[in-house]
Amino acid sequence: MSKRLCLWAIGVAAVLIAQGARANERVVTATQPVGIDTPAATVKDWLSQTPLLTQITGVKVNPTATSVEVVLETTAGNIAAPASTTQGRILYFDIPNAALSLGKDREFRVENPVTGIANILVTQASPTYVRVQITGTEGVPTAVVVANERSLVITPVSAAAPVAETPAATDDIEITVTGRRKQPGYQVPNATTATKTDTPLRDVPGSIQVIPKQVITDRGVTRISEALQTVSGVVAQRDFGDDTDTRFNIRGFGTESASLRNGFRVGASEIAPNNIERIEVLKGPASVLHGQFEPGGVVNFVTKQPLDKPSYSATLTAGQFSFYEPSVDISGPLTADKKLLYRLTGSYQNSGSFRDFVKREQFSIAPTLSYQFSEATKLIVGYEFLSSGQTFDDGLPIDPVIFRLPISRFLGEPNDSFRSTTNNLNATLEHKFSENISLRTAVGASFRRSQGKTFRLLDFDPISNQFSRFYSLDNSPSIQDSLSWQTDLTAKFDTGSVNHQLLVGVELARSQAKFDFSDAFSGLGIDVNNPTYGTPIPTFTNIADSNSITNTVGVSVQDQITLLPNLKFLIGGRYDFSNTENNLSEGSPSDVPTVSGGKFNNQAFSPRVGLVYQPIEPVSLYTSFSSSFVPNNATTSAGASIDPTRGTQFEAGVKADLGNKFTATLAAYQINKTNILTTDLENPNFSIPVGEAQSRGLELDIGGEIRPGWNIIASAFLNNTVITKDNNLPVGNTLINAPKNGASLWTSYEIQEGDLKGVGFGTGLFYIGDREAELPNDFVLPSYLRADASIFYKRDKWRIGLNFKNLFGTRYFESSQNSALIYPGNPFTVQGTVSVEF
Repeated sequence: MSKRLCLWAIGVAAVLIAQGARANERVVTATQPVGIDTPAATVKDWLSQTPLLTQITGVKVNPTATSVEVVLETTAGNIAAPASTTQGRILYFDIPNAALSLGKDREFRVENPVTGIANILVTQASPTYVRVQITGTEGVPTAVVVANERSLVITPVSAAAPVAETPAATDDIEITVTGRRKQPGYQVPNATTATKTDTPLRDVPGSIQVIPKQVITDRGVTRISEALQTVSGVVAQRDFGDDTDTRFNIRGFGTESASLRNGFRVGASEIAPNNIERIEVLKGPASVLHGQFEPGGVVNFVTKQPLDKPSYSATLTAGQFSFYEPSVDISGPLTADKKLLYRLTGSYQNSGSFRDFVKREQFSIAPTLSYQFSEATKLIVGYEFLSSGQTFDDGLPIDPVIFRLPISRFLGEPNDSFRSTTNNLNATLEHKFSENISLRTAVGASFRRSQGKTFRLLDFDPISNQFSRFYSLDNSPSIQDSLSWQTDLTAKFDTGSVNHQLLVGVELARSQAKFDFSDAFSGLGIDVNNPTYGTPIPTFTNIADSNSITNTVGVSVQDQITLLPNLKFLIGGRYDFSNTENNLSEGSPSDVPTVSGGKFNNQAFSPRVGLVYQPIEPVSLYTSFSSSFVPNNATTSAGASIDPTRGTQFEAGVKADLGNKFTATLAAYQINKTNILTTDLENPNFSIPVGEAQSRGLELDIGGEIRPGWNIIASAFLNNTVITKDNNLPVGNTLINAPKNGASLWTSYEIQEGDLKGVGFGTGLFYIGDREAELPNDFVLPSYLRADASIFYKRDKWRIGLNFKNLFGTRYFESSQNSALIYPGNPFTVQGTVSVEF
């Protein structure tokens, strides 16, 4: 039944795509004024399908009573309406399908044209668009844009002056630009994770999905891993007492507790949703720019940045299981010239659980400062402190008995606990040497301390229904530190008619993982049907101390090449030098401990190459090859070092812009992972690198605004991730936590006018197929379909909402942990939110 519902959900998504495309076509047609061409309507060369660019043959600056007019003229055709963005004190207008034809001059510049405006610059920013750059002296300017027949008039106004009233001619279009970025809604056109440059997604030869803040808000996300449910091929993986939000399975492969935060690697940690602006998910190997990652992909959590206008908000969320979370988010300028900006987010979360005895609390505070030294130089410094404490929860046994147990059953001890603190720091300096050469140098650091004392589950006996347990105690806080320095130089240049954007980068990184614990087997098991709590702590029989330090140097080169306006080529590679030193000491409290470990040196080259062809402007066809690596840090029985595990991916797909605010991506891929460690049958204490696995799949992701007020984000995927070679495990077995299919649909609608203006509704369906829980494949977690819903009301600066999660109380299991334990999903839950801006 659930699979039929899943197919129905995918069908609904397909219908919505078609309706969205038609709706957007109607919007463009209805609002397009006489005499203004849209990019889609531009005449194209029949051979290359290259747009015949509108030639801007003249640029004039005419004084007015209060400002100046920047007039862009063309002798044939009409200039398309521009898109606007801001950065620091600069207001940008990008005019699509346009070429600057000013004779010998390659740009137009005027300095200090009016009080409050430092300069105005008009350049050919790329082969297919012209950029108008207006820089303010006291902050980001505003502007009024009027498109006439064969001309475009931009009237800038300084940040300290009111917007001038500019009359528009009959049948002309007038655009008032406030100089402040509009909220992206459900569709974000650009991302940085795939290329380290601000690149349109349609120009990236690979699948990258972005979850903006608006989706996180509308869905009522309280743990950031929930937000990834709307991305195809991504499944959250709960593990080790459910203490982290950064473990995922992507395209069938686990992320091994590693993600990115603002482009810097972080290990297992918690993430405060209140400080996240968006989440970027890069599918496939990420080693070409980010180093050691599994081949399935990587998740990059992008934090909130300072705003150039005052913004203050407070939110209170409360719900079932004693959940409550107050949070604040304030930002604005600290100086009159708006060179120094700040942002401060903070939250406190406290909750019980549907699981017996389980509770959780989290506190976070994150200040960020940015300073604009000049038009060319900017510094951003951000810090985040996060502290959390919870009941350590190991889940339920992998056995059919779980289907008879209540999902609330807790098999640890009520006093089991786990606490952690994390300090994150980022500092980024950006400098433009010219319009075509820029430098970014940044430092990222993460310091995590954690300590637990808990009874952990060991083996389940289906005859007696007893779970054996052992007690584990961290003698001192475990350490998980990472420090990285990244420097990237970007240069834009032409070789003949070919445009290049070259990036050369260097990364120096150091990470440390250290733990010191004692454990002991408990002779008293726990009955899963009738648990009795109060087991005394046993005498410790084993101690262990481990310290691992890794130093990495990575050098990367990437070139984004525009061969033709509709043909783009990406090529790049990274060479990594990594050395790791492991030290392990273990034994009993009364014995001299045994010391082991080793030093490992690894080198790897990770290439990537891709091609994007746009037969018509809204459609991109792409294909790519990329690779990844992860060090094995092991030796054979003969003492020889084992080379890293490698991943290679072939991917092809199509991306489509269905109107200005709606996109879709369809991708097909194959990933081969080789050099996987397997047991040496001749010497079981050692491993040999003969294991291989393969992932094949098809993914669909859509998102954006179908029509004013109606947003959607949806996905569907098919995946088959199996063992293709192993010494011990059966060939053909599916890897754990790798569903063969899945789909999601979340859509919301807000009434735009009338007495009910501001009232909104949301609904969602989330389907995950069968998953193998262990290797060899002996136990299956059944598929499930979960439904969510929301209702909200926006009025002036207030927003009130109710979110209903697992609306019909579906019983399901989220994931397995290391082939030993599984975690049940949340039952029906209601939470309410009140937020205000002031």
